[in-house]
Amino acid sequence: MTKTMTILGIESSCDDTAAALVRVGDKGAEVLSSVVAGQTDLHAAFGGVVPEIAARAHAEKLDLCVEQALTQANITLTDIDAIGVTSGPGLIGGVVSGVMCAKGLSAATGKPLYGVNHLAGHALTPRLTDNVPYPYLMLLVSGGHCQFLLVSGPDNYKRIGGTIDDAPGEAFDKVARLIALPQPGGPAIEQAAKAGDPKRFAFPRPLLDRPGSDMSFSGLKTAVLRQRDALVSAQGGLTKQDQSDLAAGFQAAVVDVLAEKTRRAFDHYPESANRSLCVAGGVASNSAVRTALEAVSVQNEARFIAPPLALCTDNAAMIAYAAAEQAQHRPADDLTLSARPRWPLDQTTPSMLGSGKKGAKA
Repeated sequence: MTKTMTILGIESSCDDTAAALVRVGDKGAEVLSSVVAGQTDLHAAFGGVVPEIAARAHAEKLDLCVEQALTQANITLTDIDAIGVTSGPGLIGGVVSGVMCAKGLSAATGKPLYGVNHLAGHALTPRLTDNVPYPYLMLLVSGGHCQFLLVSGPDNYKRIGGTIDDAPGEAFDKVARLIALPQPGGPAIEQAAKAGDPKRFAFPRPLLDRPGSDMSFSGLKTAVLRQRDALVSAQGGLTKQDQSDLAAGFQAAVVDVLAEKTRRAFDHYPESANRSLCVAGGVASNSAVRTALEAVSVQNEARFIAPPLALCTDNAAMIAYAAAEQAQHRPADDLTLSARPRWPLDQTTPSMLGSGKKGAKA
């Protein structure tokens, strides 16, 4: 970093409206403020995120979040050096809301604008929190994405493997609904699993019989569905202990898959004196996942980096930091910046999940 920069970050890719101020300089980065307005209550009755409701909520809250972040940081818009905004991938209505807000602020203040890949925000979070040197191995594991990346620069990502169907966070949400646990599913399953027996049900560990670091969670979700149906058929419903045991068994299977695939991903890590395994994304807040991945790091003589829980889930501090890094390597975007529903980090490796009119999924 050649000079100190204060960046306003804006994030609205899913169901969290966020704004943050981050100051980045030669000595590292400092989060001056971070505001996140969740939408859990708005979507609770629907069992998942409703894109139209999310987009409206973003439009209503973005300016308030920006104002609150500025107040907490005790600075004004004239004090910032640039604006970073998530411009994809994500639910297009929410992404558009954030991009339009950022464009308006940029036009009004004359501050440079940087459109940031939401996944890059997660992937660069270990540098925000721990100043991890390049290259490092990143497991990005969230509600919509799951992939192993070799991160060699702010715009240099090599995908080593990833999910061929559901992301783990998506599977957590779906399984929670299957066994009548509340949303969001990740925290609900983690809590229920504490009282459960992970060995009661023999759930599969998909793709462990195949080489490489690709993963699959759709079949595991189906296995939980079948076991639930068997219990309901035999006894007329699920007991609280059934819920806990199903949650524990499912979580254990996910943890085993992530741990083993991470071991294999280390085979692609170049020899380095400072090896690091970093994890980010909402599922990285799961304590069982963290514990297992930390053990894999020790086995591979690598430093384990897991950001604070508040920076694992969607937030704008990671977007501000990613914009600061990218500002050193590319020109700012202009007011033609557009929202992108799909935007793979690795632009060279063939897409795992196919493509379409909106572009490659991952």
